[in-house]
Amino acid sequence: MVKQFEPNNNWRKTAAAIYRKPVDSKIFGTVDLDVTELEAFVLEKRKQGLRITLMHPLILFMARGIKNEVPELNCFVRRGNIIAREHVDVSVSVLVKGGTQMGVVMVPAAETLSLAELADLLAREVPLARKGNTGKAADPTKLVASIPWPFRTWFVGLAKWLSIDMGVSLPGLGLTPEKFGTFVFSNLGSIGLDVGYPALFPASNVGMVLNMGNVISKPMVVGDQIVPRRMLSLSAALDHRIVDAAHVGVMFRYIKEAIKGPFDL
Repeated sequence: MVKQFEPNNNWRKTAAAIYRKPVDSKIFGTVDLDVTELEAFVLEKRKQGLRITLMHPLILFMARGIKNEVPELNCFVRRGNIIAREHVDVSVSVLVKGGTQMGVVMVPAAETLSLAELADLLAREVPLARKGNTGKAADPTKLVASIPWPFRTWFVGLAKWLSIDMGVSLPGLGLTPEKFGTFVFSNLGSIGLDVGYPALFPASNVGMVLNMGNVISKPMVVGDQIVPRRMLSLSAALDHRIVDAAHVGVMFRYIKEAIKGPFDL
């Protein structure tokens, strides 16, 4: 049976207006993480009734690492100046409309949350996002998709310039300079990808987009022994205007140490 789909849905039309051929301002990095101990920790918490996946502690590790180790990542560019954020707000990507389009759930001040608080927030907000019932402004993609091409592209460019470059809030479109927070986190492993290479979202002020891949068993050398370990790929795209490769190295080294435990979440 041939799968039926609508190639020109609202999000695809909006994405085509937003994205351009990338030419600069990007750093890409991927790290393989040994999550054997972290996965065991998650399984134990699930037995205790906490509804979490590996995504939950990884979001907290990233938020705390940015706040405490790499505050440069908690910044954005406005009118040519680097602006520091007070908290690490995280946009978590979720599949909506039967998995055919993307939406986000905002996790404000993620660095201050406990694992239980994050689990409760996502358990409450993700189903609402999938139903399109977030209690926020109407979906701006409907407006964008209704505009004929090429005016659609010009409209998105103007909205981006006002909101992102000039720092002007556009409540009618649900756009503010802070709308998407510090970084975007996507769990591509949930849709079957072992490794995913992210793209910076140009219609936002996020400094980083993170893609979490699938967890697979691999033979690894631990001490002098070859043993099976549970490995996960974490890939990042970062805004080169606010950070350099050295900052990426600090962030990934922090994550590698954090996932070894003990876990204070």
